[in-house]
Amino acid sequence: MPTYALEINGTPRTVTAEADIPLLSILRQDLGLSGPRFGCGAGACGACRVLVGTESVAACDTPLWAVAGKAVTTVEGLGSEEDPHPLQRAFLKHQAMQCGYCVSGILISAAALLRRVARPSEAEIRAALDRNLCRCGAHNRMVRAILAASAEMAP
Repeated sequence: MPTYALEINGTPRTVTAEADIPLLSILRQDLGLSGPRFGCGAGACGACRVLVGTESVAACDTPLWAVAGKAVTTVEGLGSEEDPHPLQRAFLKHQAMQCGYCVSGILISAAALLRRVARPSEAEIRAALDRNLCRCGAHNRMVRAILAASAEMAP
């Protein structure tokens, strides 16, 4: 079985697995990271989104070989309890979560957007979240939280 070197949340990791195993399986089963969720398994719901470099990708349909040598950031890597990311603080402040299943993927999609656009418009935020399904209907609160976080982060 091949061995792959990658960086997970800033820490170099080596993984021995089949090349086509989904990144989500490695993250959850091998590395114990429960932030990225298994939703649809087809990259359509957004629950499993992670950053690969600066791009938000669906970990459920990204094979391990595609992230070899790259930096992967899960929601656990955005911030910590002691030092939360501005998005995490804003989501708490604006009560932008309900059941929470989709939130890690939405935080990742929002983080990717804010890396590209410092002060996105509401329309840009909605477009960035288009690939994230929230069945609870908390999207409006999430958009408000992302707007607040961008105001805090922007120079």
